[in-house]
Amino acid sequence: MRRNFLLAATGLPLWLLPYGAAAEDRPPRPDEKATYAIVWENDVLFGDTDRNYTNGVRASYLSGTHSFDGPAGWVAKNILGANDNAVVRRGFALGHSIYTPNDIRVSEPLPDQHPYAGWLYGEYNAVVEQSDALDQFAIQIGIVGPSAQGEFVQNEVHDLIGSQEARGWDNQIDDEPGIVLSYDKRFRALASLGDEYLGVDLTPNIGFSAGNVQTNARSGITLRVGQDLSNDFGPPRIRPSLGGSSYFNPIDDFSWYLFAGVEGRAVAHDIFLDGSLFRDDDPDVSSKIFVADFQGGAVIQFYDTQLAITYVRRTDEFDQQSTPQEFGAVSLSFKY
Repeated sequence: MRRNFLLAATGLPLWLLPYGAAAEDRPPRPDEKATYAIVWENDVLFGDTDRNYTNGVRASYLSGTHSFDGPAGWVAKNILGANDNAVVRRGFALGHSIYTPNDIRVSEPLPDQHPYAGWLYGEYNAVVEQSDALDQFAIQIGIVGPSAQGEFVQNEVHDLIGSQEARGWDNQIDDEPGIVLSYDKRFRALASLGDEYLGVDLTPNIGFSAGNVQTNARSGITLRVGQDLSNDFGPPRIRPSLGGSSYFNPIDDFSWYLFAGVEGRAVAHDIFLDGSLFRDDDPDVSSKIFVADFQGGAVIQFYDTQLAITYVRRTDEFDQQSTPQEFGAVSLSFKY
């Protein structure tokens, strides 16, 4: 049943494709500088909670624009149909995410709450920018379980800020090497109004991830209002959240915009909720097939630095969940 839902979620958003192709046909601007970014997502600071997806951090490097060569160039031209004006960026990232139940004060297993889990990974990504769309390929390789050091990171930070120690990490999901392959396509604009001084655009996206850590299909749409909207495709985020382009290419010394968006996901597997595909003794809960993220925030760019703040409300991810997840994200990016 989950497989059928996943196929349906992948196919339905394809009606957006003709609209994306109708965007203004202008070649991507050259960008010699690389983009460095750090993203921090947390529920305590923004949602005043400490549960489920409770913390994530991701540091990344993405190169400036290059002409096509090697495997990325072949894929771009022969599979994506990119023209000669398209450009490619290549990058790396290191990330860490932490998941906990509602009640971190007890050491006993809590079968109706989110399992404890840590996820430590490295990522390689290739970003293909065309005149009307952005294609992103990524591969994450890492470790889920005690070796990811979720217990150490959470309790060291809690000790530093004088917060409650999480006592149930002995019940976390066991060690397992993880791999996730992801593809995302974001269109320049389904609709746009105004100019670089003050504009509005509506940008749809589709994508999927496949692996033993997460497997899902997704589609969403984002509304933006502000200046120099062509600088990027939205701020960077941590998967599986509705993300942007992981880079910005500023036209002017200063710009800003406000945004609001929604993304729906059909989830076939989530190791943090379902446990391992290869073991039966991991803690798990009754995960939901459909999950949605609602988000809003602001982005400001000053010279070669960009700051973004996002508030996220995520619908229930498992049957026993008492309230939707709320958390925030802060990203700081700079060009060099």
